[in-house]
Amino acid sequence: MSAASFADVPAQDRGHLLTEQANPLSSALDQLPTDQLVDLFCRNDLEPQRAVAAAAPALTAAVDAIAERLRGGGRLFYLGAGTSGRLGVLDAAECPPTFCTPPELVQGVLAGGAPALLRSSEGLEDLAAAGRTDLDERGFGPADCLVGIAAGGTTPYVLGALHHARAIGALAIAMACVPADQAAMPCDIDIRLLTGPELLTGSTRLKAGTATKMALNILSTGVMVRLGKVHGNRMVDVAVTNSKLEDRALRILRDLAGLERGRAAVLLEQAEGSVKRALLMAATGLDCSSARQRLREQGEDLRRALEACGASLGGAS
Repeated sequence: MSAASFADVPAQDRGHLLTEQANPLSSALDQLPTDQLVDLFCRNDLEPQRAVAAAAPALTAAVDAIAERLRGGGRLFYLGAGTSGRLGVLDAAECPPTFCTPPELVQGVLAGGAPALLRSSEGLEDLAAAGRTDLDERGFGPADCLVGIAAGGTTPYVLGALHHARAIGALAIAMACVPADQAAMPCDIDIRLLTGPELLTGSTRLKAGTATKMALNILSTGVMVRLGKVHGNRMVDVAVTNSKLEDRALRILRDLAGLERGRAAVLLEQAEGSVKRALLMAATGLDCSSARQRLREQGEDLRRALEACGASLGGAS
C-alpha cells in the first residue's frame, strides 16, 4: 500500500484493544539482562493456558457443532490473515497424516494464499470481500463450518468471511483474543482467548498466537475423537506414510490387540495400511473387505464396530 493510499484511508484507532495495549511488566524490556528477559517470557506464557481454560465452554460447543456438520458431509475451514491464518493452515495440514482425513475435509484459508506462508502479506487482511471470494473458490457452502481467526477481532478479511458464512447458513465460529465488547464478530459460537497485553506490544504472534494454537489443537483433536478416529488415546486412523508412522502403527497393534511386531506387520499389510481395519480384523478374524464393510456400517467408528461384532481387543483399550 502506498503512502498516498494510507492517507486516503485513515487507519482505525485500535489502541483500546486488549491485544494492542502495553504490558507494564515489560516496560523496560530492552534493558533487561537476558536471563531476566527469558524468565519474564516464561512467566507470562502461562497466560495462554489460563485463557484457553476460560474458553472451555465455547470450545466444547464448537467441537460438538463441527463434528455434527462433518458427520453430515460438511467440511471445516480455518480462515485468517497473518499469524492467525498461518496457524489455521498448520492445524489443517496436520489432519491428514494424524487422522487419515482427505485434504479437503479440513482446510486452511490464508489471506494471500500459499505465498503468504513464507512472506508476509498482511496488507491483504484489509480486503473484506476477499474472505468471501477465497471461500467461494473452494466451494464453501451451507453444510460447511468456518472458524474465522483474528487475534484483535477487527480483521476485515475475517469479518467478511464470517458475515458470508452466516448469510448462507453455514456454521460460523469466531476466535479472537479480545473481549466481545471491544470487537464484536458475527458468529454462531464466539471463542475468546483473553491472553492480555503482549510483552512486545501488539505482537500477537506471542501469547495470542500460543493460545490460538492451543485452541485449534483442541478443536481438531476433539472433532476427530467425536468422529471415531481415536480409540482410547490412540490415533487409530494414522496414515502410515513413513517409517516413523509405520512404527507407531505397529505399536498401536501391539498395545491394543496384543500382537507381536511381525504378526502386526503382516496384518497391517493385509489391511492395506489401515490400522483401524487391522485392529478389527485382529479382534474378529474378518478379512479386509468384511472389516471395511463393518466399519462403514458403523460410521467408521472402531468401538461401535467391535461392539456390533461382539468382539473386543486383547490389549489395553
